Amino acid sequence: MNTILLGNLIKIRWIAIFGQFFAIFFVSYIIKIQIPFYETLLIILLSVAVNFYSYFEERKNKSISNIKAFSFLLFDTLQLGFLLFLTGGIVNPFSILILAPVITSASYLPALMTVILSKISILIIILLNFYFIPLNLGDEFFLPQIYNFGLVASLIITVIFIAIYAYLFASSSRKISNALSISKLQILNQKKITEVGSLSAAAAHELGTPLNTIFLILNDLLKEKKLIDDKNIAKDIILLKSQADRCKEILQRFSKNPLKLKDNFLEKVKITDLIKINFEKFNKNKKLKIIKNTIYDEKEIIFKDEMMYALGNIIQNAIFYSKETITAELIHNNKNTKIIVTDDGLGFPKDIIDKLGEPYISKNNQGMGLGIFIAKNLIENMGGNLVFYNSKDDNAVVEIIFDNSILSI
Repeated sequence: MNTILLGNLIKIRWIAIFGQFFAIFFVSYIIKIQIPFYETLLIILLSVAVNFYSYFEERKNKSISNIKAFSFLLFDTLQLGFLLFLTGGIVNPFSILILAPVITSASYLPALMTVILSKISILIIILLNFYFIPLNLGDEFFLPQIYNFGLVASLIITVIFIAIYAYLFASSSRKISNALSISKLQILNQKKITEVGSLSAAAAHELGTPLNTIFLILNDLLKEKKLIDDKNIAKDIILLKSQADRCKEILQRFSKNPLKLKDNFLEKVKITDLIKINFEKFNKNKKLKIIKNTIYDEKEIIFKDEMMYALGNIIQNAIFYSKETITAELIHNNKNTKIIVTDDGLGFPKDIIDKLGEPYISKNNQGMGLGIFIAKNLIENMGGNLVFYNSKDDNAVVEIIFDNSILSI
C-alpha cells in the first residue's frame, strides 16, 4: 500500500515557504514591483502555521490517512491560488506550481480524490483569469487576449494530463507493491504457523515427562493405606489425578492437530510431495503426472515457505492453462536439481515468452502476470533460477533450477 509520509509533505512545504518568502522580498525590494506585500506575507505565515501543526502531528504518526493527506494538498492548492490572486493571476510565472499538489495526489491517493483536487485546481485557474490584482509591469508590457486564453487552456489541459499520467503509472507501481506485500504477508503467516506448531510440539514433548512422573507418584499415593483411610486426603489425590488426566488430554489434542504437530514435514520434505500438495490445492478435474529422472533415490530438502508459495503459483498457472494433464519432472544430479512443470495447453505466445516473469505480462489479456512475477522473485531470492520456454509439441514449460547447496540436499 502506498502511504504518504507526513515528513515528506512538511519538507516540501518548507521549500515552498522559503521560495515564496524569497520571491516576495525579491520582487518588492530588488526589482521594485508593487505587490500587496503584507497580505501575501500573511498567507505565507498561515502556511508556516500549518507546517508547525503538521510537525506535531508527525510526532504522533509518521504516516497519515488519505483524507488527511488530501486536506493538506487542498490547503496547499488554495494557498497558492490566493498568492497568485494577489500577484498578477495567471500571468504570474509561478502559476505552473499549481500542478504540484495534483501530481502528488495522483501518485498516492485514490482516483476520486485526485479528480476532486484536479477540478478545484481547474476552477482556480479559470477564476484567476478573470479575478486578480494586476502587476504594474510598465506601459511597454502588453499581453494579447488570445495568448492569455492559450495560457489558461494550456494549464487546464496540463492539470488533466499530468493527473491521468501520474495516476496510471503510480497505479501500476501500487499494484505490484501490493501483490508483493500480500505474498510476503502470506509467507510470514505460514512461518508463524510453523513456529507455533514447533513450540506446541516442543511443549507437548517437554511437559510429557514431568506429567508421567506426576502420574506415577499419584498412583503410588493411592496405594498407601494410611492416605486412603483419610477421606479428605484421598479426595484431594483423586482430584489431582483428574486434573493431571485433563492436562494429558490437552497435550494429546496438541499432538493430533496437524497445524501444531512438529512433524518432519516442517523440517524436511520431498519435492514431489510439495508438487502433489499444491496440485491438490488448485486442481479442478485435471491429471498430474510425475516423472523422476534420477539414478538416485529422491532426497529430502529443507522445507521453505518461499519454495512452497512459488511452486504453488507455477502449478496453479499450469492447471489454469492445461487441457487435461500437468507433467512435473524432477531431474537431480550431484550439482543441481531441476523441477520442470509442463502443461498440455497451447504454450507461451512467442511475443511474450522473453518477457515472462515481468509484471503485467500474461498468456491472456485478462491476467496481470503477478503470480509468475512473484514466483520468479521468490525463487531468485532463494538463489535459484526460473526459465520459460515451449516444448517441441508447443506446450508451455517452466523450469526451476536450484543448486543442491541451496536446497541443502
